[in-house]
Amino acid sequence: MATRILCTHTGSLPRPPALTRLHARRARGEAIPAGEVAAAARAAVAEIVPRQVAAGLDIVNNGEQGRESFVLYLRDRLTGLGGESHRPGWADIDAYPEFKAEVAAAAAGRETASMTANLPAAIGDVAYVGAAAMDAECAEFRAALDAARPAPLGAFLAAPSPGIVASVVQNRHYDSEEAYLAALADALAHEYRAILDAGFTLQLDCPDLALERHASYRDRPLSDFIAFCERVVTAINRAIEGLPRDRIRLHVCWGNYEGPHDADVPLAEILPVVLQAQVGAFVLPFANPRHAHEHRCFLRTPLADDQVLVAGVIDTLTNFVEHPEVVAERLERIAQSIGDPSRLMAGTDCGFDTAAGRGRVARDVVWAKLRAMSEGARIASGRLFAGR
Repeated sequence: MATRILCTHTGSLPRPPALTRLHARRARGEAIPAGEVAAAARAAVAEIVPRQVAAGLDIVNNGEQGRESFVLYLRDRLTGLGGESHRPGWADIDAYPEFKAEVAAAAAGRETASMTANLPAAIGDVAYVGAAAMDAECAEFRAALDAARPAPLGAFLAAPSPGIVASVVQNRHYDSEEAYLAALADALAHEYRAILDAGFTLQLDCPDLALERHASYRDRPLSDFIAFCERVVTAINRAIEGLPRDRIRLHVCWGNYEGPHDADVPLAEILPVVLQAQVGAFVLPFANPRHAHEHRCFLRTPLADDQVLVAGVIDTLTNFVEHPEVVAERLERIAQSIGDPSRLMAGTDCGFDTAAGRGRVARDVVWAKLRAMSEGARIASGRLFAGR
């Protein structure tokens, strides 16, 4: 049983500017030698692992340094992709035209890997051909972990859910969404197993289970979106069948962007479906102003006895550095809702750079925020575990 609140994060960390430029150019379709990207990513991973430990994180990852984004790196690991997908806009941003214009102006000229342009579609049978790339990513991460002093307590790697892949890489080939999700589940299962076989915790990135309500399902009844979530969770469970539940965690969010978020589906509406996923932990955002109160959902819809909550207590979209006492207070409130602080971990709301160059928090501020989270978890642990 845990005797303190451990600290982790949600995945992507800021990439060095030179590596960001390489990812952005490659995402635009420029012919960038794969070896050049790999070398820059290898150096970035070697630097970022010990830096996470120094910031006080217990369970670390590779910062997704070698990936152009949390999902589109799969364009090199899946067959059957080509053509073009068209991603709908977010309902909350479209509702505020002045804000939308400001967002567009701020993004103009930035060197980034876009999550809305140059998107492929599924135009043939989807199969996984990324084993060599995944093995290399795991080996690179393992080397950085082995060199870290002190060593972290644990390590994780992330991979996207079938649902977010299906939402971004739209179906132009399969007869039904169910068939497409099943094909993606079978393909991605290879990546999921490779991460676990390499000795890491698997994080499933599933923003689709919340985000798509105000994207693909923005003009449809809530019941249609809930049915989509049920199909996605079925696909997830298909992909992880037989894998150790206690080494798999699932991340859900409403989109890692600054915006009104007043079209977000409430957590209470989706939580019963999300909890059907056969995983050992859930990673949810509770630092941002729209969802900070929703930890109380667990009073009505509790976790299973063997599950853990990784609670986002650091906002990944603002350069405010949270005071450690604020972090501690957040953790104490969330612990009350789940009923047992030993089943609580501290984390971030989302990644800091989910697509290369898209992050809004300066690199040096990111590390200050992570240190504040670590200190806040220490303070909360002193209060929550006193006398245990």
